[in-house]
Amino acid sequence: MNLIKLCTLPLLATALVMTGCASRKPATEITTGNNLGAGSTTATTVNTTGLNEDAALNAQNMAGASAKGVTEANKAFLAKRVVHFDYDSSELSAEDYQTLQGHAQFLVANANSRVALTGHTDERGTREYNMALGERRAKAVQSFLLTNGVQAQQLEAVSYGKEMPVNPGHDEAAWKENRRVELNYEAVPPLLK
Repeated sequence: MNLIKLCTLPLLATALVMTGCASRKPATEITTGNNLGAGSTTATTVNTTGLNEDAALNAQNMAGASAKGVTEANKAFLAKRVVHFDYDSSELSAEDYQTLQGHAQFLVANANSRVALTGHTDERGTREYNMALGERRAKAVQSFLLTNGVQAQQLEAVSYGKEMPVNPGHDEAAWKENRRVELNYEAVPPLLK
């Protein structure tokens, strides 16, 4: 069974209990089958002990819907969750188009999936300029996904500017890593095997 599923589902149930979305009910197990293409199928059992009906359905969706839209052709693209940009640019590259097309296919197949698109910049420039540039980058990714059939309610574009670097260095290599948009799945992420 996929390690991510083993870790994610108990966390989902815990989060539902902690946020008050769950109530005490008898234990129930939901078994779902995921068709991963090419004749391969996996079964996932979700223990919904203590979850109310809505929370149990969400747990089932998390377990079962996550494999829709995952094909052998787009697995490599779905594994990539970061798009990088050139200095002072919000233009997508041809490689980015392929990556984002894979995510668009997944999101179209999974209407209950949601993604936060977080735009980031390197440390050069003012805070205000970098916030605007990070937003342009996130909006560029959002625009591409919308154009390829993703529903607007599935996407949220946010800018962090230069506030959250992944590389704290002060050279071109660090700056290149920090100029990015991250695709952060908030619900039903693609689980790759």
